[in-house]
Amino acid sequence: MDSGIITILLPLALAIIMIGLGLELTPKDFARVTRHPKAVLLALFCQLVLLVGIAFLLCKILALPPVLAVGLMLLAASPGGSTANLFSYLFKGDIALNITLTAINSVIAAVSLPLIVNLSIQHFMNDGQQITLQFSKILQVFSIIIIPVCIGMLIRHFAPKFTEKMNRPLRIFAVVFLVLIIIGAIAKERHQIMEYLTQVGLATVIFCLCSLLIGYFVPRLAGISSTQARACAFEIGIHNSTLAMTIALTVMASSTAAMPAAVYSLFMYFFAAIFGFLLNRFSPVQPATEPQQTA
Repeated sequence: MDSGIITILLPLALAIIMIGLGLELTPKDFARVTRHPKAVLLALFCQLVLLVGIAFLLCKILALPPVLAVGLMLLAASPGGSTANLFSYLFKGDIALNITLTAINSVIAAVSLPLIVNLSIQHFMNDGQQITLQFSKILQVFSIIIIPVCIGMLIRHFAPKFTEKMNRPLRIFAVVFLVLIIIGAIAKERHQIMEYLTQVGLATVIFCLCSLLIGYFVPRLAGISSTQARACAFEIGIHNSTLAMTIALTVMASSTAAMPAAVYSLFMYFFAAIFGFLLNRFSPVQPATEPQQTA
């Protein structure tokens, strides 16, 4: 891709998307964690500990090349995508819980994502020369995530009517941007794309399936209602691959590191839809018994 597109347009477009995410959040979404902390803590544990660990094991077991391994760890460290709310709506999940998880994830990811990626670089990149993520880059990641989200929340607070008008266009923009960035990343690596698919395709499919299954069954085993477990599954299974690809292309300046997220994007919506249909078919919905859990 052209350097101007990578350094200016990609971060700008991602900022617009993150502002759109902020338009869906209020301070109450952060406070809602006190109403059902068990579901939130379990979802965060699954995403930040279990899935990051699974991604690491996949990198080692499948012997991924170093840059692709770092790219998969970047994907694993990325928070849930905003379209998780849509899947929860379609497949009877607790949308309020999704919004809460999105809000908390947006804050935690600003710290956890650079930390996980830095550790991954140190482990997989023996010479440490191909990709670097120093403190200035960490601040860049923080600004990419937090500042636009805060701007979106302020817009929602002071201009609610404008927020209502912008929600749908920004969602459409997010989908279009995701498609374009996938096409751009693949086009840049078109001569090696089949090799990348061979190397990282199996890892991303396994990781996607693990994300959905762990996101649903771990909360269920812990006694969380089916409605909230569905919300956890979609929040964990639908990663913000747009964020992962943008960071790979801009902060890391590596289109190769963007490949796992690009390939993952080709699978995640398809698998999430099938997973939702299977849940509706074979797992009865059990609404949360506490009134405040069914916002």
